[in-house]
Parts: sequence; C-alpha cells; structure tokens
Amino acid sequence: MSATPIDSPRDWVREHIDRYVATDGAEGHEWNGTTTLLLTTTGRRSGEPRRTALIYQRVGEDYVVVASQGGAPTHPAWYLNLRERPEVQVQVAGDRFTARARPADEAERARLWPVMTAAWPDYDQYQTRTTRQIPVVVLTRI
Repeated sequence: MSATPIDSPRDWVREHIDRYVATDGAEGHEWNGTTTLLLTTTGRRSGEPRRTALIYQRVGEDYVVVASQGGAPTHPAWYLNLRERPEVQVQVAGDRFTARARPADEAERARLWPVMTAAWPDYDQYQTRTTRQIPVVVLTRI
C-alpha cells in the first residue's frame, strides 16, 4: 500500500481506506493475513492531510510500520511527510489518536525488522529491489 491523498486515484486503496473508516476497522483492519492501520500525515508541500493504509505491528505501547513502497528506489511520500511533520493521526480499528512518528535508529531497526517481516515476509524481498535502506517507523501515542 502506498501513501495516497484522501481522495486516492487508486480505487482499491481508496475503497480499503473508505471501508476501514466507515466500519471503524471492522472491514480493513485485518487484511491478507495481517493487520493494517490508517496513517494520516500532513503533506510537506501542500499542507493537506494524506491518508494511507499500512501494515503494522504493536511493539510494547508503540505501533511499527515500514516505509517500503514495494522496494521502489525512493521513499514513499507519507514517510517524507512525517520526517518533516512528525505529528500524525493514526486509526487502529476504531481507535483514533495522535502520535509522534520517528524513524527507528539502527539498533531499533535491527530489532524491529524481523518483527515486521514476520507480519509481512515480502518486506525482505522489497529490500532486495532497492539500494536504499527501507525505513522502519515507530509511532508513539501522544
């Protein structure tokens, strides 16, 4: 899943997000054998809200997501947005909250990467498609 404006041009992504929001995650939280959350960042140039659905894992009190973009050579827009404006909105099923987003440091990434690949094994394949190190992002409720 990639970052998209709230009015996504990609129909399946938009439909997934719309169902998730309308049903408080009853539809969409569980997706293809894993779980997803909705992350809303603020566009770094537009200032507009940008919502995307992302696979996540809960680690302690934090939520962890991966900025893979399927192994594309560049970081996804949502990741660039949160690097500039780290206060984000998160929806996990029916729970909506504000969080502070930050890239995991090297030691955290080494610990969290296996957690995320256990949830979505394709992340390992995505990493082989790109020379960039795919970021792992920690979302902490504030």
